[in-house]
Amino acid sequence: MDWFPLINSLRIAGISTLIIFFAGIFAAYYIAKAPKFIKGILDVILTMPLVLPPTVVGYLLLRLLGPRRPVGKWFLAVFDTKLTMVWWSAIFATSVVIFPLMYRTARGAFETFDETLAYSGQTLGLSNTYIFWRIRMPACRQGIMAGTVLAFARALGEYGATSMIAGYTPGRTATISTTVYQLWRTNDDALAFRWVLVNMAISAVVLLALNMLEKGKK
Repeated sequence: MDWFPLINSLRIAGISTLIIFFAGIFAAYYIAKAPKFIKGILDVILTMPLVLPPTVVGYLLLRLLGPRRPVGKWFLAVFDTKLTMVWWSAIFATSVVIFPLMYRTARGAFETFDETLAYSGQTLGLSNTYIFWRIRMPACRQGIMAGTVLAFARALGEYGATSMIAGYTPGRTATISTTVYQLWRTNDDALAFRWVLVNMAISAVVLLALNMLEKGKK
């Protein structure tokens, strides 16, 4: 049994989760403080990948990153590298798909934060950076960690956008989800079922971790 799909899925999910961890927290922190009208507009834009079909997300990414499209064409001309149909192309897809999960969860955590704690820190002469990392983040850590776990789980199981922008090449771009589909398509049900069990086992571990985080809030 070739374990490349598992390794590739884990690294894609890990890298994309790391990216959206910081991007989601940054967006959530500043948008939570924005005026209501601007917050509403940005919410719609940033949350849209959560409700769009993954294939639509993949199509839009191809329109942007394809070798004949603006960003992809420029990148190919300057760096002689395509942004599609390589293993790390899936990072673009998963990052876009899971960003709303991290953003919404982090924003909810920030909005429940007791601002008097931040004001107290300011009166003591603490910098905003110190207050953010040493006061606000620890107070909101359980919500943020829950969002991170959910985002990782979603990235691990992403198929639609990933298959469109990275494709399926054994040993190069294959993930667990695309491998299951290809094995089913070629009537290799036994091996496909093995990968389903692997995916279910990882999902169970992730859900267990999420439940532990939820209990920690109480």
